[in-house]
Amino acid sequence: MEKLTLTIRHVLERKSFQGARLIAGHEGLDREVKWSHVLEVQDLDSLINGGELILTTGVGLQLDLMTQFHYVKKLIDRQVSCLCIEIGPYFEEIPEEIIKLADFHAFPIIIFEKKVRFVDITQDLHTYIINQHHQMLSQLDTMSRKFNSLSLTHNGILKILQELNHFFKQSAIFITEKPKLYYYPSESKVWETQIRLLLEQSSGHYAEPNSLVVGGQSFAILPVEGLGQVLGHLCLQRSQTVPEDFAFLILDRAALAIAQILLRDRTIEERKQNNEDDFVRNLINGRPVDDEDLQTFVPVPSKNMYYRIFHIQLAISEKNLHPSDWEEIKLQRLMSIRTLLKRCGFFPALSCSKNSITAIACFLADNRVKEEKSRSLQAIEQIREMNGSNYIDGQLCQFGISSVYQAFSQANKAYAEALKVEEMCQKGVAESPFYEDLGLYKILLEIKDPDFLRTYADSYLAPIFEYDNKMDSNLFETLAVYLESNGSKKDTAERLFIVRQTLYHRLEKLEMILGADFMAPANRLALESAVKAYRILL
Repeated sequence: MEKLTLTIRHVLERKSFQGARLIAGHEGLDREVKWSHVLEVQDLDSLINGGELILTTGVGLQLDLMTQFHYVKKLIDRQVSCLCIEIGPYFEEIPEEIIKLADFHAFPIIIFEKKVRFVDITQDLHTYIINQHHQMLSQLDTMSRKFNSLSLTHNGILKILQELNHFFKQSAIFITEKPKLYYYPSESKVWETQIRLLLEQSSGHYAEPNSLVVGGQSFAILPVEGLGQVLGHLCLQRSQTVPEDFAFLILDRAALAIAQILLRDRTIEERKQNNEDDFVRNLINGRPVDDEDLQTFVPVPSKNMYYRIFHIQLAISEKNLHPSDWEEIKLQRLMSIRTLLKRCGFFPALSCSKNSITAIACFLADNRVKEEKSRSLQAIEQIREMNGSNYIDGQLCQFGISSVYQAFSQANKAYAEALKVEEMCQKGVAESPFYEDLGLYKILLEIKDPDFLRTYADSYLAPIFEYDNKMDSNLFETLAVYLESNGSKKDTAERLFIVRQTLYHRLEKLEMILGADFMAPANRLALESAVKAYRILL
């Protein structure tokens, strides 16, 4: 690869600098020059971006040492690459104090002891820099085409890493959550463990292009994304001869090609799962399944293997779709949810309809710790973050999650639980998506006769409804919140956004209607069940 960075070392080799002499900052010869600029004023803050080679005669500067010292210090602070001074009436010599300052910061100072044409220098350097940019664009286009071509070949990821290595002459590594590792050349493997550990500990710090240092070596890190998720990280050992921006542009093209490979492979895997949908549907509907399918789609039963059933109700049902369009949507949804559940530690088997997704989410638990809520909540949170790019609008989804089971023969029972809790969440009756959090609702939902529930609720609440209708009051809401607040007047008033005196007045009305002992344990339980029964019927 040809040099793509113009450094002070390269500048000194150019014809326009033949009469120049480096008098300070010898250790900064590898500083990159991004542009050149003639500067003859002290107020430079708005004129400098960093990376410039500054040309000056000192015509705009006072000649006292303190002014010159602060001028050079300001250039150093603004990340200027180099200062070039024409010796003459304004700078007769460079003070020793300034030379020491430049040496300390490895800031090159170049002097012209004879008169030079700054216009010739800037024209020469700008022409070189612009030609560099054209060369980088050409190389970027060439590398993009190579990566796209390699993505269609066998073992394409490794070949892309080889191409990165040949271009940059540095180690290239691709790390995913899976144990399989891609790297080139072979000695690059030594970096994998440390990089993987840093990525795991980063808490999303490397969800954007970034850099990290491992064992004294700097690596450029770029996330490889697909289906709205991070599929892995592409890592390239940094080289000082290549501009950072250009290196990330090349990595971005390589990451896109790798993402295409991964998504194509997952698409092929999903298409092989055609029988999985029928298997899941048979299992959750209590129909018999083949032992061969059981071994294929779910983990081998063991004393530590459990499962929950997730039911995800989607906001939009794709009707009137062409079969081929629906197959593509279905494929994308299954790929997204499968990847997400695996990342959260589950082993999923999935079924997808046009308005819902059902997952048998298996997991390992060492000591029958079936409270896997953190994993499940993590999965729900990540689904909610989906914005439609994979045909799922997570913010509009409703979730129902069954209790934990071990025997797959109970999958139909688990599915019924997931449906019930999803329905309760959709009505706004339940806040938690877990069936085990339904409490008293679990009993009431087993009563199949809605007339019975209505009669039961009315037997306790009818006088309250009559009063609310007649007086246009809200005693029912007050009663419900008062029960939920465990009889705390302070909490009830805060939740209803009313003052205490108003609450006391309402409670007196409730005592008149229900009796002074309506909060006695037996009466309270009856009222709570009546309120919940009424909410189920809404």
